[in-house]
Amino acid sequence: MQSEFEMSMMGELNFFLGLQIKQTKNGIFVNQSKYCKELIHRFWMENAKHMVTPMSTACYLNKDETIQSIDIKQYQGMIGSLLYIFVSRVDIMFSMCMCARFQSNPKRSHLSGVKRIIRYLLGTMNIGLWYPKNSTCNLIGYSDSDFAGSKTDRKSINGTCNFIGSALVSWHSKK
Repeated sequence: MQSEFEMSMMGELNFFLGLQIKQTKNGIFVNQSKYCKELIHRFWMENAKHMVTPMSTACYLNKDETIQSIDIKQYQGMIGSLLYIFVSRVDIMFSMCMCARFQSNPKRSHLSGVKRIIRYLLGTMNIGLWYPKNSTCNLIGYSDSDFAGSKTDRKSINGTCNFIGSALVSWHSKK
């Protein structure tokens, strides 16, 4: 076990498991902009037009058996990359989980949904989590559900997010 002195000699924490960490006198900012850039480059989307939302409100993804299947390895690679990025990007979690449901037999419409999420990341690379130093210790939770809202299997989708003061500390979305 290292002593306190030895730990301080290592310097300020800047990267941890792919997370970029910026410590200031006012708090800590965590994001994954470097990983976003790598992801966008990996899937050849540097020149794509960025989107202002990760998924259209009119978007409806289903099994869509009539349309031709696409390359499953590419689709699963994109989903895997997005799974890693939502560690600091709660804003893409619902859309990404919606697309992840179709990994076993992806269609062109599903690929379009994933590409839209990546195009959204293109315009919002520097978004992350902010943990202010002098935040209050009030626990605040929000929840939302749509009862039997999934048109394919009539299951409910719900989500929650919890804050301590103004700092987001946990979130989930579940079908």
